[in-house]
Amino acid sequence: MVVTLGLLAALTWALAPARVHFTPAPLDPPPVDCPKVAREFVPSNVTEILDPPLTGLSAAQKNRALYRMNMEPCTCGCGLSVAACRVEHPACETSKNLARKIVAETQAEARK
Repeated sequence: MVVTLGLLAALTWALAPARVHFTPAPLDPPPVDCPKVAREFVPSNVTEILDPPLTGLSAAQKNRALYRMNMEPCTCGCGLSVAACRVEHPACETSKNLARKIVAETQAEARK
C-alpha cells in the first residue's frame, strides 16, 4: 500500500506541468503626455442629509431614498453621488433637485 502511494505521488509529481514564474511589471510613473482619465463615479455611504428633509418618510422609505441617492451620480459634473454632493456642496441646485425628485418618487411608490 505504501509503495503504491509512493509510486502514485512520484507519477503525479513527474506529470505536473511546469509553473510559470511571472515577473511584475515595473511601476514607472506615467509619461507626461499621457491623457488624464476622467474620474469615474463611485457610490457613497451617506446616512443623513439635511436638505431635502426626510422626516415625512418611514424608516424603510428613508433607507430606500438614501440608497438611491448614494447609488445615483449627480449630474452637476462633480463625480459624486447625489447624497455625497448634498453633503459636500450644499448649495448645488442640481443635487438638491435630484434629491427632491427621489424623495417624491419614494413617497409616490408608498402610496401605490
